[in-house]
Amino acid sequence: MGEKQVMETTEAQIAVHWQEEDYYYPSSKFIGQANLTDPDIYDRFSLDNFPDCFTEYAELLTWYKYWDEVLDTSDAPCFKWFRGGQINASYNCIDRHLKKNKNKTAIHFVPELEEERVDHITYQELYVRVNEFAALLRDFAGLKRGDRVTIHMPMSAELPITMLACARLGVIHSVVFGGFSASACADRIVDSNSRVLISMDAYYRAGNLLNHKVNADEAVAIAAKDGQVVDKVLVWQRYPGKASSDTPMVDGRDYFVNDVVKKYYGARVEPEKMLSEDPLFLMYTSGTTGKPKGAQHSTGGYLAYVTAMSKYIQDIHPKDVYWCMADIGWITGHSFIVYGPLALCASTVIYEGVPTYPDAGRSWRIAQDLDVNIFHTAPTAIRALRKIGPDEPAKYTYHFKHMTTVGEPIEPEVWKWYESAVGKGEAIIVDTWWQTETGGFLCSTVPALKPMKPGSAGPGVPGIHPIILDDNGDEVTQPGIAGNICIQNPWPGQMQTIWGDRQRFVDTYFARYCKNPESKDWRDWPYVAGDAATRSQDGYYRILGRIDDVINVSGHRLGTKEIESAALVVQEVAEAAVVPVAHEIKGKEPDLYIALKPGVEATDEIAKKISDAICEQIGKIAKPRKVWLVPDMPKTRSGKIMRRVLGAISNKGDVGNVMTLANPEVVETIKNMVDKS
Repeated sequence: MGEKQVMETTEAQIAVHWQEEDYYYPSSKFIGQANLTDPDIYDRFSLDNFPDCFTEYAELLTWYKYWDEVLDTSDAPCFKWFRGGQINASYNCIDRHLKKNKNKTAIHFVPELEEERVDHITYQELYVRVNEFAALLRDFAGLKRGDRVTIHMPMSAELPITMLACARLGVIHSVVFGGFSASACADRIVDSNSRVLISMDAYYRAGNLLNHKVNADEAVAIAAKDGQVVDKVLVWQRYPGKASSDTPMVDGRDYFVNDVVKKYYGARVEPEKMLSEDPLFLMYTSGTTGKPKGAQHSTGGYLAYVTAMSKYIQDIHPKDVYWCMADIGWITGHSFIVYGPLALCASTVIYEGVPTYPDAGRSWRIAQDLDVNIFHTAPTAIRALRKIGPDEPAKYTYHFKHMTTVGEPIEPEVWKWYESAVGKGEAIIVDTWWQTETGGFLCSTVPALKPMKPGSAGPGVPGIHPIILDDNGDEVTQPGIAGNICIQNPWPGQMQTIWGDRQRFVDTYFARYCKNPESKDWRDWPYVAGDAATRSQDGYYRILGRIDDVINVSGHRLGTKEIESAALVVQEVAEAAVVPVAHEIKGKEPDLYIALKPGVEATDEIAKKISDAICEQIGKIAKPRKVWLVPDMPKTRSGKIMRRVLGAISNKGDVGNVMTLANPEVVETIKNMVDKS
């Protein structure tokens, strides 16, 4: 018998064991109304036509002055797009729609309490409110072009109003996710040198009116210790004219927006003619260690890119009602709740609260009542809705033509439920892969041109050219072998730099594969995403999670996402999280945490069934050390599973400060379970 050939995988590769899924094709009905049905788009946006192809995206916007140069590489890798062009983001999202669409709803604000009325804000009302607030920022808060402002606000109509008022003045906004702590807010105030903080007194979360004003006071105090003085705190009221927080206002520093804005009734502010390469906003990415990185996004390049992605990948038309469930405090909310949809004159839905309040049917009632036809959410939310209300979507008469998934890879089993139950078998799905730093999508199918494949993000979107490299910088061409996914070329949505730290920008995203740090040629600067991926024969990419999320078991490098996907095939499983545990022989072995669907009893039989499913699908090499059946996963306020905390528990390490989690109490429960075993 011949010797069985063993395929060696290098350190930078992961052996990927899962099978490719079948294609799902868009319906002719969808294709008939799609914004992009021209297959030549991929040729037009080939590397041969780079960078001029991107002028097609810029043409979707209204410019005061056209650009002198499409791409300026003189300060590579800090690229400048449409250099010398003049534009204003607020004008593009509001003013230019008024002539034909002033009576159209721009924002549907849905309060968490069902007894409260939905607020439908027309483009005309948005125009008035943004202008009056811009006048207040300019004349009362003394803000001017190039200043930075920190905004720590919950999901509300006032949040995009605040952002668009800043953009009108050329003031750079830094929005902090509402669920973040005061110290996270203070870090961002200090790093961006903001002297104005914009907040809200309270908001609803899971039926409770939370005091948010207290965070503003704490953030300002912490920032002052670090040398950044905030001289004005502008507080929007959740109920105008009524106090919803018992934290007092500080005289001479804190002002209710609702009171001050009355002085600016009827004010109209001429939009600043910003250079395309001027910064529009900072979006901080919080690493688990080190100070947060302020991703600096441009005005013209960013806006052109998110508008094109909203139109062509999400298929948004002005007549659509589009609901992205993300929080505006994240890049998804900036790009695909505010700037992209509003630049296209769509109606965008902003929902204040949790998608399962007061019950698992809430999301589908909102969709039915507003006749939402495009739905955009994260696998985390999809898994939660599948866990607590798998039969709910069938009870409601909404119809989605299109659904987006974003934020992390989606397991094939969850994808199929999303398609059949939430999409009712009618909606196409785009599984998008991108990052805070990239401004907009990197990989996704163009919905009318390419079939969908569960678990796979698809090819690069038009104009994005991914490549998979190993540790030596050589391309990994073999299907089923993973490496580090990089983008060969710059694109307009890409961040310009890390605010105030160009060297960190270069080191983090480019140094690894740049052969000549002096080069002004974009070809020498591949963007390193920090994710592991594999490319299949059809050119579709499958993202396996962060390179750091790879577990090396006896020399086999296993992607955590693959093991989690295998666990989710077991019917009783709602959520799965894998963490590496140190092992003296194998190096590492996986520990698997499982949350079961409601009503399913945690038994040794179920734990064994899950372990067997992983061995069956991936192989014995991936067998978990232990399957922990836990009541719930420790999660951030945005719903992401904190694998770092689970890893610390498994390795008997320090879990750190867990008070900012949505459910800190579950950490103690899990810790006791693991410690006792």
